[in-house]
Amino acid sequence: MSYELPTKRHSLSHILAQAVKSIYPDAKLAIGPDIEHGFYYDFDFGEVEFKEENLKEIEKKMKNIIKQNQIFENYRLPVDEAIRILNDSWEIYKVEMAEDLKAWWETEISFYKNMTQQWIQTFVDMCRWPHVWKSLDIDESSFKLDKIAWAYWKWDSNNKMLTRIYAFAFENREELDAYLKQLEEAKRRDHRIIWDKMKLFTISKLVWAGLPLLQPNWMVIRKEIEDYLWELHKNKWYDRVWTPHLAKEDLYITSGHAEKFWDELFRVKWADDSFFLKPMNCPHHMQIFADNQFSYRDMPIRYFEPATVYRDEKSWQLSWLTRVRSITQDDGHLFCRVWQISDEVWTIVSIIKEFYVTMWMIEWYWVRLSVRWPEWKYMWSDEAWEKAEWALTAAAEKYNLPYRIWIDEAAFYWPKLDFIFKDAIWREWQLATIQCDFQLPERFDLSYVNEAWEKERPVVIHRAISGSLERFMGVMIEHFAGIFPLWLAPKQVIIVPVSDIFNDYGQEICKKLKESSIRATVDNTSDSLNKKVRNAEMSKIPYILIVWEQEQNDKTVSVRNYKTKEQNVAKIEDFISDISEEIKTKKI
Repeated sequence: MSYELPTKRHSLSHILAQAVKSIYPDAKLAIGPDIEHGFYYDFDFGEVEFKEENLKEIEKKMKNIIKQNQIFENYRLPVDEAIRILNDSWEIYKVEMAEDLKAWWETEISFYKNMTQQWIQTFVDMCRWPHVWKSLDIDESSFKLDKIAWAYWKWDSNNKMLTRIYAFAFENREELDAYLKQLEEAKRRDHRIIWDKMKLFTISKLVWAGLPLLQPNWMVIRKEIEDYLWELHKNKWYDRVWTPHLAKEDLYITSGHAEKFWDELFRVKWADDSFFLKPMNCPHHMQIFADNQFSYRDMPIRYFEPATVYRDEKSWQLSWLTRVRSITQDDGHLFCRVWQISDEVWTIVSIIKEFYVTMWMIEWYWVRLSVRWPEWKYMWSDEAWEKAEWALTAAAEKYNLPYRIWIDEAAFYWPKLDFIFKDAIWREWQLATIQCDFQLPERFDLSYVNEAWEKERPVVIHRAISGSLERFMGVMIEHFAGIFPLWLAPKQVIIVPVSDIFNDYGQEICKKLKESSIRATVDNTSDSLNKKVRNAEMSKIPYILIVWEQEQNDKTVSVRNYKTKEQNVAKIEDFISDISEEIKTKKI
């Protein structure tokens, strides 16, 4: 019998639990779901110090369990009987989960037990179905224990810190090996390694974790991305705005963000007033709209602002550029009429597509349409949610977006379209987003004058193309493995004189390049030619121009292309013309 991969992964998580309990009988079981690429299980090892070197023993035990061809049998117990049995076995986390289910009016609890072919019981765990029927339905070479991490019980920092064992699992050994090979390539591209070699950004303990400082090289890249984003918007009737980094807490009380995100907000007290460091831009943009008198003829109104916001991400959540406390969003808010939603979504989609074609990430993208469920856990009225969800669904259908509906993935205040792109080694990243909002206009009492000279509420569309610029830039380092396309490269050309007597000619070339807005530099150190070239290649500079007597006499340059390794000789004017075109067209 064949099984879905999530079912196999889920079954493996329980085989992991069985293996751990057989070696560490006093360990307490928490939860063990299947996840993307594999599974994990959380354990409380008590006083035992569990280390990563112990994973080999656990993995060996798991393979032995699979070889025994144990049978998974599901059964259910009345909730009170289940709690009694769990209490008797001292499984305190399972007891707590069972009591939670009882509080949610569950009358029965689902269990499964593992048995040998001789029907001897080997292991019992509280868990919902499905599992495989027997352990040999899983290829024992299709999984690998990966690492240990730490996670708070129920994701609450007031609770016990548990040991989480992560594992990879696929259909077979070939798929597992392919994924492990991808991970090795990801390590080679890791932006935490490349950033230091290219001197891109700085993490300072004196400043604070999660607040990266951008070095000159990185600022070049960021400015190029910002300028390109504005280039894509300026001819689509967007206006640039700017908002301060600080606001009174009343702004976020009105918007509802203070209530929802209180623990993530940085608060500032001055005299008798309380302020927040800006955690998002939308309430500020509501104020800009409110300070104008618009009619239906003006709609839509479109604001664009690449702005930095601040959120108190917990220290264990931080991850260099991909998870930070200072988040620069290429933010945009559109104020439109209901019938204009579809056209505005298409305009945003066209910008997203053009941007990611340029970034070489448009192949195999898909869109996650995130909707609510259950309804009671979200803010605002059912009517507003139904309008917003319908508007995004209709737009996705009309424009043939490759979308999938994800239930219970909406933001707490509105549904959204999240665009998922794959990088050069096929990892998925959620980057661009479009969100439809009928709520903030209500809370801030926004209006425009319609054809009947009556006040009418606008709809707000929130959108970001790159998402967080910091996270996007981290993704770009790894996507390009630090070998940026010419238009993004911090240094586009380096001139390498063979000896000091050609330094003046090197400076003459550099001046001409700079006059053509090409980022160029001269290596006039006393290093050997081989070392100069090696240093340029380590810095991943796209073009290396080597000059000596022949080039000086002929007014040419010897061109070495870092990416293709091709070499040729060219007139300096021809070289400038060629790479200026490469920069202008943003060629990959």
